Amino acid sequence: MSKIKKVLIAVSFLVLVFSLANIARISLWGYADQVKIEELAKVWEKESDKGGGEAFASPLITKANEPVMLPEFRELYERNPDIVGWLKINGTRIEYPVMQNPQDDQYYLDHDFDKKKSKLGLPFLGEHSRINGPDILLIHGHHMKNGWMFKDLMKYKQESFYKEHATFQFSTLYEQEEYEIVAVILSQVYRKSDDVFKYYQIEKVSTPAEFDSYVQNIKKLALYETGITPRYGDKLVVLSTCEYSTENGRLAVIARKRK
Repeated sequence: MSKIKKVLIAVSFLVLVFSLANIARISLWGYADQVKIEELAKVWEKESDKGGGEAFASPLITKANEPVMLPEFRELYERNPDIVGWLKINGTRIEYPVMQNPQDDQYYLDHDFDKKKSKLGLPFLGEHSRINGPDILLIHGHHMKNGWMFKDLMKYKQESFYKEHATFQFSTLYEQEEYEIVAVILSQVYRKSDDVFKYYQIEKVSTPAEFDSYVQNIKKLALYETGITPRYGDKLVVLSTCEYSTENGRLAVIARKRK
């Protein structure tokens, strides 16, 4: 065997070993994060199944006439007070805590529930969203190739999936809530100078006219008609994730709180 062939074989072997090691590393962190998320879901389901109990007065509560925390958040909140809600969509893997770090709104892009570095991150509220604030909540989540986080929102591209899963549950610390889907849209993250509708600029929606304009633009971008048109005063949740058919693409599911 020539020296060149030996070198090529050695290089190929090293590349193979490196590739296998990289695959194993990715699988390990993915598995570890998966186990942790499943454990969080078990905690949530255990507390939810109890169906009541005494409310938990968190440090967020400062006045006697303000709402108190739902009992199902007690254990999770004590573990990490950055939790602000719980999101669950039937027919998908989406069953996660929703987070918000008061010092860094991007924190949970790459941190897990125990504040350790994580490529999965966790769903989190956008900069201008507050669970007890504006009428629109923007929730971001990664589109992971392994199926975790918000990848399953892609199922809503198909109207047939929407028809079977037209509602989802999003409970805040203080209230169990159900939402009905208004629209599913494809959009982008645009440059600041682009004069175009930006669904993620919820901070610019405060008046009745601005709310109506927001809804009209959402409906124009909708992949299909749902028959639901929100009115000013309705509470909206916007679930947003990357969509790779275009540069800086995004898919957003907009839903209205059921009364």
